[in-house]
Amino acid sequence: MSSEPARKLLTEGVQELYYTEQQLLDALDTLSEQTEHEDAERAFSEHREETREQVDRLEEVFELIDAEQETKRERVVDAMIEEHEEFAGENEGPTLDRYNIALEQKIEHYEIAAYSNVTSLAGKLGHDEAADLLEENLQEEEQALEELSEAGEQFDRQEIAEG
Repeated sequence: MSSEPARKLLTEGVQELYYTEQQLLDALDTLSEQTEHEDAERAFSEHREETREQVDRLEEVFELIDAEQETKRERVVDAMIEEHEEFAGENEGPTLDRYNIALEQKIEHYEIAAYSNVTSLAGKLGHDEAADLLEENLQEEEQALEELSEAGEQFDRQEIAEG
């Protein structure tokens, strides 16, 4: 692949992630407010703070790769948020808590894949500083997934013990 298609993919990937992270700022607020499970609520709150920092890093990446700082709508994220709104309207309590954990795990998997791709492209195009910032976001997403997985496991053990 020549550099122009790779540059286009990098720019669009960063724009999609910029959109995703902005959408998640609001979504994580909602998840945190809806969730009664203490560990999951804490994970959502902590990840929201990380997401703010990730947005800042993405803004810096735009400058480093000389691209317009704009969002590109990501339908996958829109669909997950819409699905959540529908589910939350029909469920509550432990069912909604566990759903929220699973939803955020899905989002983390999506973000890990997306950040892996743009990090690789940035590095191959010689945008080393941008690749480092994207790698930092990727590592935070991987850590968030690990924490959510642990919260989900703890939630399941607790619910089964009580059930």
